[in-house]
Amino acid sequence: MKNTGTLIVTTPSDREVAMTRIFHAPHELVFEAWTRPDLLKRWLWGPDEWQLAVCEIDLRIGGVFRFVWRRRDGKANDMGMGGVYREAVLPDRLVFTEVWDEDWTGGEALVTIVFAEHAGKTTMTQTVLYSSRAARDGALKTGMEHGAAVSYDRLAELLPSLRSQGMEKGTS
Repeated sequence: MKNTGTLIVTTPSDREVAMTRIFHAPHELVFEAWTRPDLLKRWLWGPDEWQLAVCEIDLRIGGVFRFVWRRRDGKANDMGMGGVYREAVLPDRLVFTEVWDEDWTGGEALVTIVFAEHAGKTTMTQTVLYSSRAARDGALKTGMEHGAAVSYDRLAELLPSLRSQGMEKGTS
């Protein structure tokens, strides 16, 4: 099941990119998939050849995270980034900084993810606030939209199996 066409990408301001996707799962489950390293490694890859190899999360205000993607074929260097959690309102909202090891986005960005549930479906909106319009435009030119769409397709495919395991009821 590929739903790449269901990701909506907008530019709400001259420094922001917003990506919105609806998932057929409760928001607790989508939030959990965003905050557990073992689950993130199953879907947050970007394009197929880039798998999430390192995923460390300290989900508290001031806690840090570290993600490193590695190409399966070994033809490129690792791609890493990290940041600091500024807000974690379980299971409704995450706010964190984001800085790439090879700083192609012009410094620290601020990411806000909102998980809004209605009738058993979750609308997830991820908004990235960049340091400048040039940084935002540069990020858009990297293919981030395609990478996010492919990752969110993987997440959509993963959620039913997590749901069948009862994770949305906090039994994980």
